[in-house]
Amino acid sequence: MQVDYCHNGSEGLSLLAERDYQLVVLDVMLPEMDGFEILTAIRRVNTVPVLMLTAKVEEGSKVYGLRLGADDYLSKPFSINEFLARVDALVRRYTALNYAIKPESLQLTYKGGLIIDMLSRTVTVHEKAITLTPKEFDLLYYLAANKGKVFTKKQLYIQVWHDQFAFDDGNIMAYTSKIRKKLEAANNEINYIETIWGVGYRFNPEV
Repeated sequence: MQVDYCHNGSEGLSLLAERDYQLVVLDVMLPEMDGFEILTAIRRVNTVPVLMLTAKVEEGSKVYGLRLGADDYLSKPFSINEFLARVDALVRRYTALNYAIKPESLQLTYKGGLIIDMLSRTVTVHEKAITLTPKEFDLLYYLAANKGKVFTKKQLYIQVWHDQFAFDDGNIMAYTSKIRKKLEAANNEINYIETIWGVGYRFNPEV
C-alpha cells in the first residue's frame, strides 16, 4: 500500500480533493480540526471509506462518529494486526469487484423508482441520486438483495461488517436510521426497510 500522511485536517482535506484514495484513516484527536469535523467535511463531497481511531472508549463518541459517516472504528490501544486486518477488509470491500454476485443482482429495481446499482455503487429514486456512505450502501444492498428475509442485527453485522467479534447493536441501529431518513426524503410513501420488533430488520417484501 502507498500511504500519504497528514499532520492536520486542512492538509488531509486538500490531499483528498486532489487525489483518489481507497481509504482514509482518521484520528479523532487532531490539532485545529478534530476528527469529527474532518469527517463531516469529507462526507459533504466524498464517500471514501473512513476508519476512525480514537482514545475515547465511550459508546457515545463511537456512535457519534458512525452517525457522521465513519465506516469502522478502532479504539486505542489496539494491536497492529487488528488495525491491518480492518484496513485490508475495508480496502478489499470497496475496491475489488465481487464476481460472486449474479449478473441479474448487479442492478436492483423496486417500486417507488428505487434503483440500487452495484457496479457504480449508486442509489437513485426517480432518477434522483441518494448519497450514501460506502457502509450505508453495503447495508442497503445486502438487505435489498435478500428482500423479505429477516436478519438479526448480529447477522447483518457479520455479513456487512465481516466481524462477528466486534458486534455493536447501536452501530446497526445508527446506520439503518440514516439510510431510512435518506430514502424517506426522496420518497416518503414507501417504507423500504422494516423493523421486525424483537428480531431485526428486513427489506419490504411488497416492493
